[in-house]
Amino acid sequence: MFGFSFGKKSYKREIVINVESLETRVAVLENGKLEEFQVEHPTEERIVGGIYRGVIKNLEDGLQAAFVDIGLKKNAFLHYWDMIPEDAARLEAAEDITIRNPQKKKRYSSQEIAKMFPVGSEIVVQVTKGPISTKGPRVTANLSIPGRYLVMLPGSNLKGVSRKIEDEKERLRLKKVLARLPMPEGVGLIVRTAGQGAKQRSFVRDMRALVDVWESIQRGIQEKTSPCCLYQELDLVERVVRDWLTEEIDRIVVDDPKKFESIKDLASRISRRVRSRIQQYEGAVPIFEHFNLERQLENAFARKVMLKSGGYIIFEETEALISVDVNTGRHKGAQQEEVILEVNTEAADEVARQLRLRNVGGLIVIDFIDMKQKKNRNAVFKVLKDALHRDKAKTNILPISHLGLLEMTRQRVDEGVLSSMYVDCPYCKGRGSVKSSLSMSVEIQRQIVALMRRFKDAGQNRKLQIVVHPTVLERLRKEDEAILMDLEAKFAGYLSFRADGARHVEDFDVRNADTSEIYFTTTVARVA
Repeated sequence: MFGFSFGKKSYKREIVINVESLETRVAVLENGKLEEFQVEHPTEERIVGGIYRGVIKNLEDGLQAAFVDIGLKKNAFLHYWDMIPEDAARLEAAEDITIRNPQKKKRYSSQEIAKMFPVGSEIVVQVTKGPISTKGPRVTANLSIPGRYLVMLPGSNLKGVSRKIEDEKERLRLKKVLARLPMPEGVGLIVRTAGQGAKQRSFVRDMRALVDVWESIQRGIQEKTSPCCLYQELDLVERVVRDWLTEEIDRIVVDDPKKFESIKDLASRISRRVRSRIQQYEGAVPIFEHFNLERQLENAFARKVMLKSGGYIIFEETEALISVDVNTGRHKGAQQEEVILEVNTEAADEVARQLRLRNVGGLIVIDFIDMKQKKNRNAVFKVLKDALHRDKAKTNILPISHLGLLEMTRQRVDEGVLSSMYVDCPYCKGRGSVKSSLSMSVEIQRQIVALMRRFKDAGQNRKLQIVVHPTVLERLRKEDEAILMDLEAKFAGYLSFRADGARHVEDFDVRNADTSEIYFTTTVARVA
């Protein structure tokens, strides 16, 4: 337990982790402002990054692709040109490595593919994109296994350094480090951005861990029956420590004791100095509320996002593309062109932030306010381009046209945050969204824990009654009953539930079961 009060000291860059039975949330803050957000449900299988041994079910020459059974609900989609490992493809995919004068990738005919991979044959693949909407996962035979400082490329002898490491002296040093590493045959290595400044022993330790993973995968290939999973990516918290914990992070705050110890153990393998920056949150108020993240998340995922200047942007997600409309709103200024430039500049930075927060991808069209001067269009374009450098997903951006439109693409790897947390709204017949029963269960449990902890600290034993929509109650009774019973035992409390069909699915009350005094209530409108 820490002897200081959270929030008094000013932190420039910090990671806040909220761990619950059904949901894990991670937020990255800069000076208290939410910059990145990720969510994961522990009850759902982690697919992206996983390596599977699958069975080819059919070959579609028209699509130039194979459909592979990897043991999931939907068969995976595998392009013909991704069926045979290519060093160039893997280097381009991992850590933005660019090959100088690359050889043209060989394309195989449908007849050659059919001979090499007949229907019913087995193939080892890695998931590069999770299932989205009606589409199954996308896979490739170009395997890559990420570590802290290195990315292993099984089936390759190539070595490389991330192009994000720009210092030539450091690149030369890292190439020498790679040359001295005792690598097994048929395995390539890439130095990740986090490897900048790391000592050789850190690379040796990282490589040994990657070799152990690869040997485990090889044993699985020999012993397991297809279709099967050979390797699964780390969970969200472990990935955060591996990929985000750098010298730039001032602290990591986590509210779960077990994950706190786990993170400390993982961090100690990286650096003793960063280990001291990991703190356990033990406050009575939920951790995301303490850091003002709940309100920031609510505002961030709204259709209309306000800008400090008084302008605003509108996000519209469709099947074909994502449209972003920039408006001046109530912004006032003496010079119209200057006003437009200021709003567009602020909007460009906010759009880049919103794309990271929402984790959306595909084609994106931004309708900036029309600017007469070309230098102003170029200035806004540069702001957006610079802001996108922080994005881990790959982006491709075109200059602003004379009509004020900017077209860009963003790599879509997994389901967007909104899609994972909300379902189509039954009240407006799919024109909007409401929270899923899973998200509602998480939110209700969050409020229950806060109240029960408060009463327990005060030496009081209150019976709580929770009034919810019938669909939410069904989830609580069937799938989350054990979790709720654990909460009763942990806080020596008593919980009862009552359904109210007239309520909105996002509406619930927490009351005193004896006196009906309401301790907490939502403000969502009831259904007429």
